[in-house]
This record gives sequence, C-alpha cells and structure tokens, in this order.
Amino acid sequence: MYWANFLHFYQPPTQKEIWVRRITNESYRKIFSGLIGIKRARLTININGILCELLEKHGGKDVLDCIRSLLRSGNIELTGSAKYHAFLPLLPESEIERQIILNEGSLTKYFGGLWKKKGFFSPEMAYSKTVARVAARMGYSWIVVDELGFPIGKKIKSDSIYTIEDLGEFKVFFRERNFSFLILSAQAGTVPSMLRYLGAKLDSSEYALTAMDGETFGHHRPGLEKLLFDLLREERIIPAMISDLPEIFPARQAVEVRDSTWAVTKKNLEEKEPFARWKGAQNNIQQMQWRLTALAVETVNRARGELRARRLLDEALHSDQYWWASARPWWSLEMIERGAHELKSVVQISRGASLKEKARAEELYRGIIYTGFEWQRSGLVDELSRKEDEEIHGRLEDKGKVFISREEYKQMIDTLLNEVRLAAVAEDYHRAAMIKERVRELSEEMKKANGS
Repeated sequence: MYWANFLHFYQPPTQKEIWVRRITNESYRKIFSGLIGIKRARLTININGILCELLEKHGGKDVLDCIRSLLRSGNIELTGSAKYHAFLPLLPESEIERQIILNEGSLTKYFGGLWKKKGFFSPEMAYSKTVARVAARMGYSWIVVDELGFPIGKKIKSDSIYTIEDLGEFKVFFRERNFSFLILSAQAGTVPSMLRYLGAKLDSSEYALTAMDGETFGHHRPGLEKLLFDLLREERIIPAMISDLPEIFPARQAVEVRDSTWAVTKKNLEEKEPFARWKGAQNNIQQMQWRLTALAVETVNRARGELRARRLLDEALHSDQYWWASARPWWSLEMIERGAHELKSVVQISRGASLKEKARAEELYRGIIYTGFEWQRSGLVDELSRKEDEEIHGRLEDKGKVFISREEYKQMIDTLLNEVRLAAVAEDYHRAAMIKERVRELSEEMKKANGS
C-alpha cells in the first residue's frame, strides 16, 4: 500500500513572537530535522508564505534550511497556496489570484527552484469550482480536497486518479477522514494499531491519502512526531508524495466535486452550508465580517496603486477571524476584534473609500464587537459550542475496529512521560501538567480496554 501524507504548516500574520518560537521548538524543528534522518520518507508539504517570513524573523531559519535540504534530497514536495491563508471560495477571483501569486513569490524567495508548481492547497481545504479553475489556469496540476467533497452516492476507488469535470487533466485527490483522524487524534498512537486498522489494504495495490495540520505533531499532540517517523519507516507501507500517485496509478475518472472544507460535516452539506464554520447563514457576526471584507476589497481595488492599504488588506484576509467567530466550538473575541479592526483600518486609510463607506466600516466594526460581547454575556457562545463540539464530529465512525494492546498503551504513555520530563527541564510546567493529564487519560483507557 502506498501512503501519501499531506502536512499543512501555518501561523497567522498576527501571531505573537512567543508562540512562533514555542511552536517552532515543539513542532516544526522536530518534524523537519527528524525527516532528514529517514531516507525513504516522502511527503507533501504546504507551508504558507507568511509562516516562512515568521520563521525567518523569529528564530526559525534552521527550519527553513531543513526544508531546503529535504527538497534537494527529494523527500518532500511543496504545494502552492494563499500566502496569508485567505478563505478563497468567498473571495473574488482577482483576490484569489493575488494571494496565490504572493505565496509563489515567498516560496521562490526561500526555496528558489527547489519548489515546483504542481499541487495546490486551498486554506482550510476549502474547495469551490472557482478555486480549482483559478489554480488550473495558473499552472497547477492538482488540488487536495476532503472526501466529503466526493459526489454523493459514489465510492472513492483507492486505485484510481480523479480529474475534475470541465477542467481537462486537472486532478483532485481526496483526503481519507477516518485514517487522518486516527493519526492526528493520537487515539491509536502506535504502528501496530495503525496496521490493524488498515488490515487487508496493506497488501493491496492501492493508496491511502491523509491530511492534517503539521502542528499536530509535537505542539497539539506532544510526542506524536514519533508515530509519524515510525510510520514512514514501516516496511509494509510505501511512502509517496501526492505528485507520485498519477505515475503509479494509470486509471482516470472525471467527477464533479462538491463545495467542501476539511471541517465540513454531512449535516452542513445536507443544509447546503459547506462553509458554515466561516460564514454561517444564521451567524450574524460572520455575516457582518464578510460585508466588511467586501467593503475593504472594493475600496482598495478602486484606488489602484495604493500600496499601504493594499498590503494591509492582503494580510487582513486571513481566515482565522471568521473561524473564531463560529463558536462551533472555537471562539475568540480577541481574534474577532483584531480581524475586524484590520479590515476597518483598510477602509479608513484607503483613498478609494468615501466618507460614507468609512462610516459604514466603523458601523460594521462596532456591530461585530458589540454582538460578540452580547453572545458571551448571554451564554450563546457556550450553547453553540455544546451543540457543535468538534471532538464529537471528529469521532471515527468505525472506532471499534481499532484495538490497542496493553503493551501499545504503555508505549504511548512512555513517549508522553518523556515529553513531561523534557517540559520540566525547560521549566514549562504548564505544558508538563497538560501532558500528564493525557497520560492519566491513557492509563484509564488502558485499564478499561484490558480489564484491569
């Protein structure tokens, strides 16, 4: 079996230096330096241009050096994307193109001719036909999409390569949700448990494609990078980059892909809201955010050649502000306010904005903030979070198939205890306490699973 694993690395332009340095140390540095020691490793990587800049600025130049080394050795490939992680399906084509071009400039700056224009990753894995069309027009040959974007009522064949209807040879690859979640959740953090989950597929002439945030390894899930490395070393699994797959699997089939994201649910699709986490039909805050976004885009594009407002708009389009306004279940009034303030500032400094439009921007900004405070005071945020808890949505549909032995539980616990020691040595006692809590949970699971 071939395994194509896609990792997405990103931090918003507003990220604080302390967090860039912390995540670099906990995740990025471990992952990329560790991959150098695995000669058979092959992965597909997305690193947004803004993160490259943050790494250069805040002590991560060695990480960039590792990425260059891995590109030279052929262990990884880089995808194109949007530099500032904009939510592309809800933007005009001109803004989609601009974000892609800006990202290409960053990749060329940091990696020169080592990166090749092949695959494309739309931030949040947000797919629309328009995004695919723009990517194809700009020279990309494939895009990665969540499996819920596959046509309803049909089954994905793991020995075929799919193309998008009306886009010629432009290919689409579908992420396997269950396998991806099994890895990123750390519910079965050993190779033997993974092999049992894969079962007969291991000896088949098929491929499996997983995709997840790179920060999962080491930052969100301390010690999980060991599982990543062990899987890449496992002889029964053949690592592959996504761009390798068309050379290995000759079968082709054209499909019409549904609008989707990697956070979309079946309920979202039934309700015809594939982008609900970023623009919910009943979410007044997000509706105001996007009206303010449209106003900022319109006024900047009206005043051509205005560099200051244009540069601020590019950064302000990052997807985080809309996500944190969803309360499904994530919520941050700080992120909401900061994003709204950036967009309002774009309008305020734009020569293309009239006094009426500037007043409208201020009105939308205040509406976003006041509504956010009201949601918190009234308890609506807590209510929405309970209804849409991501941990519930993320459960494996066939979780019962995964058996973890007592020895495997002990292996996972030992890995985490080592991370506790490392955190204590670094005097990061909060992180040590968090990992110890995960150790406690695993110990209880081990007792239940093994009847002791």
